[in-house]
Amino acid sequence: MSARTIHSLVQSWDTVRYELLNTRISDLNLRIQDSPIEPFLHRLYREMEAKGFRFRPDAYLTDGWGCPDRTPVIGIPFYLADERLARIEEEQTGEIEDGKRIMALLRHEAGHAVNYAYRLWRRPSWEEMFGRFHRPYRDVFRPDRMSREYVKHITVPHYGRTYAQKHPDEDFAETFAVWLTPRSDWRSRYRNWPAMRKLLYVNGLMREIRRQAPENKRVRLLGPVEHLTMLLADHYGKKAERYRRFAQGYVDDRLREAFPPSRSTHLRPAAALLRKLRARLLERVVQWSQLSEREAAAILRKLESRSQAMNLSYPPGQEGARVMDVVSLAVALALDYAYTGRLTG
Repeated sequence: MSARTIHSLVQSWDTVRYELLNTRISDLNLRIQDSPIEPFLHRLYREMEAKGFRFRPDAYLTDGWGCPDRTPVIGIPFYLADERLARIEEEQTGEIEDGKRIMALLRHEAGHAVNYAYRLWRRPSWEEMFGRFHRPYRDVFRPDRMSREYVKHITVPHYGRTYAQKHPDEDFAETFAVWLTPRSDWRSRYRNWPAMRKLLYVNGLMREIRRQAPENKRVRLLGPVEHLTMLLADHYGKKAERYRRFAQGYVDDRLREAFPPSRSTHLRPAAALLRKLRARLLERVVQWSQLSEREAAAILRKLESRSQAMNLSYPPGQEGARVMDVVSLAVALALDYAYTGRLTG
């Protein structure tokens, strides 16, 4: 056995997946900044700037794509902010957005945001062109797949590229997205389509408002990621236990036993204690398990990283007891690995 083998065990996809599925979404510390989705959002902003827009819609992470009703902000699925979560999304649902689809959806949602920011739906000309904004919203509809009254942009399961037919608000958002897309050549592509009227209307309307400040700056987030307190496994309606036996480097349960929840208002981070005890723990683990220092260090690094990821803590007056628990835990894990080749039962 080697440190490389232990590292592979604790960082294996089976272990990481199980750790993530057993974590509350709100505890995943997700954000758009410096995430994989950020470059796509900046690309959207550049496209809008190229069209002369003063308005730039804000974006936030939530459980799916969308704009809250009449709120000019774009909701982006949280899993697109982390490559590991995107992998789980694909495993659980069978699909994941590629770059082309991400941009198509961002342009569509930007259409909603522009509509809401400038309250365009209130204009009689908008209603004449797209229909009544307050028409009941249907989750199920029967599209005319041969119709040329509507543009074709995003593809939706069961409906293909007919999403513009779902509701006047969606019709506008899809028309805006086609208009915004660079090199879409919409003037040629829709030249003989009745949908050209809508595109020309959007083109003229955007020229009118693009330099104006938004009328509506309302911010009302629907299900922001920091409020999603369910386990990631529950989000998918799956029981994470089915993955347990493959997660042979899983240590979270034992760490929670060593650092149980406390009602104390003054808590110290468990990860800091583990770092403070690193040399002492390393000596004990090597002594009792006969693992090499490199092997023992790999286990201790895992304990530190998971303690920090789970925000584990302890009351200051219990440091002595926690030291004993941590020493026992580290030695027990090392012995388990030495005899079974795994860290979890």
